[in-house]
Amino acid sequence: MSILFYYIIPFIIVLGILIFFHELGHFLLAKLFRVKVLKFSLGFGPKIIGKTVGETEYVISAFPLGGYVKLLGENEDEEIAPEDAPRAFPSQPVLHRIAIAAAGPVFNFLLAFLLFSGIYLVSGYPTIAPEVGQVRPGSPADKAGIRKGDIIEYIEGTRIERWAQIKQFVEKNPEQGLNMVVMRGANRFSTTVFPKEEVVKNIFGEEVKTALNGIVTSGKTEQLRLGLFRAIKEGAVKTWEITSLTFLVLIKLFQGVVPLKTVGGPIMIGQMAGEIARENLGYLIPFMAVISVNLAILNLLPVPVLDGGMILFFLIEIVTRKPISIKKREMAQKIGLFLLLMLMAIVFYNDLLRIITK
Repeated sequence: MSILFYYIIPFIIVLGILIFFHELGHFLLAKLFRVKVLKFSLGFGPKIIGKTVGETEYVISAFPLGGYVKLLGENEDEEIAPEDAPRAFPSQPVLHRIAIAAAGPVFNFLLAFLLFSGIYLVSGYPTIAPEVGQVRPGSPADKAGIRKGDIIEYIEGTRIERWAQIKQFVEKNPEQGLNMVVMRGANRFSTTVFPKEEVVKNIFGEEVKTALNGIVTSGKTEQLRLGLFRAIKEGAVKTWEITSLTFLVLIKLFQGVVPLKTVGGPIMIGQMAGEIARENLGYLIPFMAVISVNLAILNLLPVPVLDGGMILFFLIEIVTRKPISIKKREMAQKIGLFLLLMLMAIVFYNDLLRIITK
């Protein structure tokens, strides 16, 4: 019972919301362009429950690892009544088809943005305070007189609200003097720090050059209260940060810098959702936003059977001014399906290995 409550139910809720939003994007764009939608399904496999409203059947299916929107004319062997031909998917202008295919991932990005913005508006922006926890002896900060417990209030006239701002200023100004206003107890003073460029390891274990000033955060956390417009701005920034990082991780995977064994799948998502829900249900919201970005990017990969593969076909059609032949498309889809099944096998193996070795 505890496994059901703490792991399976949070997993189904998280994945269900993400899939619903993704398919809603396809559905709404298809409706916008007056394409006939035959079925809207959450999940794959046998139908559990369904209801037809108008021309569309809405279904919840047995396996909650995906979903689909079935459009008129998507299957090549499908018979289409003459009066419905203008509303078939293949009859639409190629830019409309691209928009319908891209709408799913776009809605996942939109969901992440809404979730981040909403939680920042309601709960505030979680941040690390600009309080110094440690100063490396002989470092630029040490030479400038900064000590443990100091609070960095301003850098170059800019109000410092979080530790990340200090890092950004330092990295952008190697070997250049940065004027800092520092609060020590009840006293405030000004000093100049000259960040020094050094070789360090990044999050992927690679050696890179970056500017450092020799201070470490105290780890004190704060919740910054944000107004509506600031929450929207920070939601957009966070969505972009997660998107950029996810693309970077993908690149590092292809380069072999990030081991393939670190990739997780549905089981890992279920475990993480369960553990997060047990700690604090509110933490599920930013977690869901991160997974939503990952789902969007996964679907945009130029692999046949994914949205990105369909978009690639349509872009080729724009260049060649004719659709890709059925034979070539079927061959590409078989290859894409094989690659997708291989990826699923790898992530399931990784997930099971984590459970066994835990």
